[in-house]
Formats: sequence, C-alpha cells, structure tokens
Amino acid sequence: MLKQENRIGLNKDFDRAFKAGQSFYSKIVGIKAVINQDNKNRFGILINTKVSKKAVIRNRIRRQIREIIKQNLDKIELGRNYVFIVFPEILGKNSLEIKENVENGFKKLKAYKKIK
Repeated sequence: MLKQENRIGLNKDFDRAFKAGQSFYSKIVGIKAVINQDNKNRFGILINTKVSKKAVIRNRIRRQIREIIKQNLDKIELGRNYVFIVFPEILGKNSLEIKENVENGFKKLKAYKKIK
C-alpha cells in the first residue's frame, strides 16, 4: 500500500493530469504526468470495469502496479502527479510484462532522477 501522502485523492488532481499532463501510452497501460506544487510524488490508478467486471481482478492489478511504484519510488524525481490508466489487454500479462511497461513509461516521461 502506498502512503497516504503518495496518493491522489481529489478528482480535480485527476482532471488536471488529463488536461495538462504529459502522456505515455502502451497497449496495456497509459501514464499521465503533471507537475504538482508539493515536493512529493503522488500516484493514482484508474481501472475501468471494461477491464474486468470482477473487483477481485481489478484490485489485483492495482496491487501489482502499486508494488512496481513502490520499487521505483526512490528513483523517481520529486514534484509530479502520475495517473495510470489500465487497458483491458493487461489481463493476459504477467507481473514482469506489466513492470516492463510501467518502467518504460517512466523512462519515456523522463521521470527518473539524473545520475550524477
């Protein structure tokens, strides 16, 4: 579970990410990133019932994405909100394929800290 300070909770933050954010889309996941006023990263995950009607499956996917975020949290630059959009094609994928897609999205959005 992500800490409360690392979660997006307000609809206006989701809307702001969709209107003004940078985008990355693959076949199974999309990521929108927008700069925030805090010195923290915040994350939100959107999974529609089109992915699966069963809440158990949607929650398992949500937990997998949260775990990938937690593994990369110290590598990501501070000060952005990230919104993950999950597509139905994710159902046939394993954790490794999901991790590769999410990490590729972070690279494309230049989210990782610069190595000095």
